Amino acid sequence: MIEPYYRALLDESHVLFHESCRRFADQEIAPEAAAWDETGSFPRELYAKAGEAGILGAVFPEPYGGGGGDPFHLILGVEALMSAGVAGVVAGLGSAGIALPPIVSLGTEEQKCRFLPPVLRGERIAALAITEPGTGSDVAGIKTRARRDGDAYLLDGEKTFITSGVRADLVTVLARTGESPHGGLTFFVVERGTPGFSVSGSLKKMGWRASDTASLSFDGCRVPAENRLGDEGAGFRACMQNFQMERLTLAAYGYASAEVALAEAECHARARSAFGRPLSGFQVTRHKLARMATQTRAAKSFVYLVADAMRRGLGALEEVSEAKNFASLVALDVCNEAVQILGGMGYMQGTIVERLYRDVRVLPIGGGTVEVMNEVIAKVRGYGS
Repeated sequence: MIEPYYRALLDESHVLFHESCRRFADQEIAPEAAAWDETGSFPRELYAKAGEAGILGAVFPEPYGGGGGDPFHLILGVEALMSAGVAGVVAGLGSAGIALPPIVSLGTEEQKCRFLPPVLRGERIAALAITEPGTGSDVAGIKTRARRDGDAYLLDGEKTFITSGVRADLVTVLARTGESPHGGLTFFVVERGTPGFSVSGSLKKMGWRASDTASLSFDGCRVPAENRLGDEGAGFRACMQNFQMERLTLAAYGYASAEVALAEAECHARARSAFGRPLSGFQVTRHKLARMATQTRAAKSFVYLVADAMRRGLGALEEVSEAKNFASLVALDVCNEAVQILGGMGYMQGTIVERLYRDVRVLPIGGGTVEVMNEVIAKVRGYGS
């Protein structure tokens, strides 16, 4: 249920989408959440189900099979799907949300018609490849190279920590086509089976275990020139625009994870007795829950405020960075306290709070670390030289 003070920011399409995603989480994800986290994978068929439900294409243009939604559809989808308490599945399903925007912003009509609809229907899986073994948040330091060779480009380099990289049918790859740190980067779409393109097995992670994560190698990988997105050198700007929506999404993961952890802790505190009374009867516990509730509401309200600004066309560079940091750190704190309230049960695999505790640790790292976000904030505010 969406609280009335948030409902005022939304229209009927947002509410219906939230309800649809919540039903999907209850019916398709929650029953298998623990098992998928344990095995480190979820069925590929889930993409098709999510596509049919309109979840994968919610914020993409309608002519290509999307729903034409806005930033609120994005965060409401994460919020509702996270009710199942397994971020790895949501992240896996959501990889198209970061892989396809460069195609939307830079692609030709032919490229959009070729790549977008099959992914939004859940027939193909898309991944974004930016991070490299020696280059994380420093996008300008990317070393993977693309050299023109007749009617194609030859790609050489490596990418790592790529969500959905194991099963991806197409990968949006950022590569260096020029020497300028920022102006020499270009996006390409590399399709599965392209000679010279290889994928590692799934990397083992602390959290988000149900999402596959891979390292990718390009060794003389011959990519048709028709798979280049936009002009050479247009990649950095598109990448930065993409980061804005990714960071808003990660902020939504933060407050949504905190909401689920708080609900689990509240339920346990009311049901579990110690020394003759419920845990919630002890001041130390109820005050802890009160602080967790306050933090969670503050994070959610901040993210909604930023989503509203972005919907209105305001840049919100500083605000997105602040919201991503704040919601990530709130998630860490609230999930940690939830484990403490559940005690020994909170430490057991298979419980929601144990899973969330592992899953949220990536939030201050992914999409730009806390340290990088603080530097963005400092620059916008004019701190330093």
